[in-house]
Amino acid sequence: MKKHFLSASLVLSTLTSFGAGYQVNLEGLRQMAMGGSGTAWPWDASTIFYNPGGLSRLKSIQVYGSLADIMPATAYGNTQGSTTTKSQTFTPFNVYVGGTIKEGSRLGLGLGIYTPFGTGLTWNNDWPGRYLVQSISLSCVFVQPTISYRISDLISVGGGFIYASGNFALNQALPVQDMNGNDGTAHLKGTGNGVGFNLGVQMKVNEHLQFGVTYRSQVNMDLNGGRATFDVPASLSTTFPNTQFVSSLPLPQVFSVGIGFKPLANEMLTMQFDLNYTGWNSYDSLRFDFATQTSSLKNMHVPRHYRNTLTPRLGGNYKISKVVSVMAGASYDPTPVTTGFVSPELPDADRINVSCGASVKPFKRLTIMAAMEFTTTAKHAATYNYGNFNGTYTTQAITPGIGLYYNL
Repeated sequence: MKKHFLSASLVLSTLTSFGAGYQVNLEGLRQMAMGGSGTAWPWDASTIFYNPGGLSRLKSIQVYGSLADIMPATAYGNTQGSTTTKSQTFTPFNVYVGGTIKEGSRLGLGLGIYTPFGTGLTWNNDWPGRYLVQSISLSCVFVQPTISYRISDLISVGGGFIYASGNFALNQALPVQDMNGNDGTAHLKGTGNGVGFNLGVQMKVNEHLQFGVTYRSQVNMDLNGGRATFDVPASLSTTFPNTQFVSSLPLPQVFSVGIGFKPLANEMLTMQFDLNYTGWNSYDSLRFDFATQTSSLKNMHVPRHYRNTLTPRLGGNYKISKVVSVMAGASYDPTPVTTGFVSPELPDADRINVSCGASVKPFKRLTIMAAMEFTTTAKHAATYNYGNFNGTYTTQAITPGIGLYYNL
C-alpha cells in the first residue's frame, strides 16, 4: 500500500508545476518579434496587454487578431538511455478591439481576449518517468475590458479588469498491473477561473523617447469540481476511487518597466528594452482536497519553493519604407524552479529566446504581420527530490505566428 500511496501523491505533485514553461509572451506579433518587449511603445491594440496606459495613444479604434503555433520538444536522458517527447502543437491566440473613441479624444476604450498561459507535453508510454507524468496540457484565456485616459501630452494611464478561465489535463501511469502486465493509469481533468487586473502608465517624452510601467496582478485559478479517474485492477477500485477534487493554481504577478527610443542618427529605427519581474514565489506550495479519501488517496500539501525572476528583453523595429518594416529581438528568461524541484512534467531551465518578424501595410488601414521565435535551454542535469527522479534535459521550441490589424 505504501507504493500505491506514493503514486497517488505524485499525481498531485504534477499540478503544482504550471509555471515558467507554461507562461507565454506572445500577446502581440510585433512585440513577439522584438524579444517580447513592448511596455513603453504602444504599437497597436495589443497595448491592452503590454501597457493599457498606451491605449489612449492610438489614433482610432483598431481591430487586431493574431495566432501562434508553439512546437516544443524536450529530450530526457539517464544512464539507461534517452527519449524525446512526442511532437505537439499549441495555438495561443489574441484578439483586441480598442483605441480612442474619436480622433483627438483623450479617452481610450478596449477589450482584449488573449492566452498568457498554455502549452504541454506528451512522453512515450514506456519512458522512465511514466509513473510521474505521461502527458500534461494547460490552456488559459484572459478576458480584459480596458479603459485608458491621456492626462497630458506626457502621461497617459490605463487599467483593465481580468477574468480568467482555464483547463488542464494530466495522464500518468500507476505502478499496478492487470493480468496482462499493463500499468494502471490516472487521469486528472479540471477547469478553473479567477480574476485580476492590469494597470499601466505610459509616458511620451517626445517622438523619439517613451517610457512605460505596468503591473499585472496575480490570478488565482480556483479549481472546483476537478475530476480524478483511475484505471486499475478491480481489486484496487476501492483504493483508487473515481472522485472530485478542489484546488487553486496561482498564475503569478508581473511588474514591468520599459523604454523605447529612436536613435537620433536614424529616424527609421526604433529600439526598446523591457525588464519583467515575475512573482513566481506564489508557488511555495499547493494543496489538493479530494471529495473521497482512502488509505492511499489523501488530501495533499505539496512543496514547490519557486523563486521570483527578472527577465530582460531587447528588440528593434526598422521601417524600410512606408509599407514594410522588419523586427528582431532576444530575451533571457531565468527559471524560477529551485534545485531539487525540477520535475519531468516541466523540466524547466534558463531559456534563451531569439525572434524576428516583418510587417506589411498593403492598404492604408490594414497591416499584416508575421513573426518567428526560437527558444532553447542548455543541456542540464536535474533532480526531483519529491519523486526521487533525476536525469538530464534539453528543451527547444519553435513558434511561428501571423496576425493583422485594421484601423476603423
